[in-house]
Amino acid sequence: MSESPETPTNAQTIVVKVGTSSLTNPTTGNLALSTIATLVEVLSDLQRSGHHVVLVSSGAVGVGCARLGMTDRPKSIAIKQAVAAVGQGRLMRVYDDFFTEMKQPIAQVLLTRGDLVERNRYVNVYRTFEELLNLNVIPIVNENDTVAVDELKFGDNDTLSALVASLVDADWLFLMTDVDKLYTANPRTNPDAKPIDVVRNLEELNVDTTLGGTKWGTGGMETKISAARIAMGAGVRTVIMKSDRPENLIKILAGEAIGTRFEPQENPITARQRWIAHGMVPAGKLYLDDGAVEAVKNRGRSLLSAGLIGLDGDFQKEDTVRLCNIHGQEIARGLVNYTHKELQKIRGKQSEEISTILGYEGEDTVVHRDNLVLMRKGLR
Repeated sequence: MSESPETPTNAQTIVVKVGTSSLTNPTTGNLALSTIATLVEVLSDLQRSGHHVVLVSSGAVGVGCARLGMTDRPKSIAIKQAVAAVGQGRLMRVYDDFFTEMKQPIAQVLLTRGDLVERNRYVNVYRTFEELLNLNVIPIVNENDTVAVDELKFGDNDTLSALVASLVDADWLFLMTDVDKLYTANPRTNPDAKPIDVVRNLEELNVDTTLGGTKWGTGGMETKISAARIAMGAGVRTVIMKSDRPENLIKILAGEAIGTRFEPQENPITARQRWIAHGMVPAGKLYLDDGAVEAVKNRGRSLLSAGLIGLDGDFQKEDTVRLCNIHGQEIARGLVNYTHKELQKIRGKQSEEISTILGYEGEDTVVHRDNLVLMRKGLR
């Protein structure tokens, strides 16, 4: 039984991600019903106590494999999508049965990367979450594997959960997995592996992330660190914790040091900047000279064509591009005002020359500072 949380003085928005390895038997792929039941009880308690809860749940493909008698996770996209369609209904049925026992309404939210790429769809997704949380509903989120294509896939639900946490302005992101915390190396194979309790700066983190996921899942420790990076930049405190004790969620919220905690960025980026940095899929790269890097990175200026020395990618106007220094290191990301063909003609030129070169009036900036976000530590 879960512990009953005290009514919080400040209600918080909590995103909980649970992986396939936590929801299923590692050998058969069948659902671990006792673990799910305990998790449901804890999340329902948190919701009743005044918090807003979002659950990001893997497991559809694993459950589908079990129902179809498959012994390995499919590699083909088409087969995986078919199997996910089989498993998703079963997974939601189990969740609905358990949450109904707790008298807690839930909603299914299936997302693809395309829902976050287009600004209008991004805003619509945000509003849907906002209304569901206002109605005291727990959204259960998964990637829509049935229709997602490679170029618009999140890749893993760790990344999806971080993007959802950013989208809903969450206070906490809990990444529940089959290890108790982050270690300097794989604790299963390296007896010298040391546990890490708190991470404040990911650039100073030195760990071996070869601890991968199970044959039923797609994630591993590396994807969790990447998810923490996204969440930290959005101002979300992130915790990696073991999934077999869901009641520890309540203890962590009460201040107990359990798992590995990633502290959020002190000055998180805005919602629009988060959309540019993480919602969009970069379509190319722009290479800046040292003067342009200084102007963009340290002086808060827009990128002008005079500072552009090279570019990669077949991008169109208003696509997202990476802004890189001469060594190829990304310093910023933004919405570009020109196509790649236009930039090939005007790179290195002064702004007043653009209309003459192109034969029509263009923008003064290649990337305006209002459509640009610096990729600071904790954001990449």
